[in-house]
Amino acid sequence: MTITKEAFFNPAKLSDYAKATQVNSTVRNILEAEAAERDKKTQKLRALRLAQPVVEPSEERKP
Repeated sequence: MTITKEAFFNPAKLSDYAKATQVNSTVRNILEAEAAERDKKTQKLRALRLAQPVVEPSEERKP
């Protein structure tokens, strides 16, 4: 493969609709990935919280 400008840059200009569609799909992919990471972290933290022993409040504070 010969290294040319055409091999790295698209000589055809994208339409505004094509650019918007490309940006929209990229943003959706990023947001979905962030939501998946957030859900995974939430599930992990919930499991850790539920694994902790329940501490009963003491009755020492009665006057």
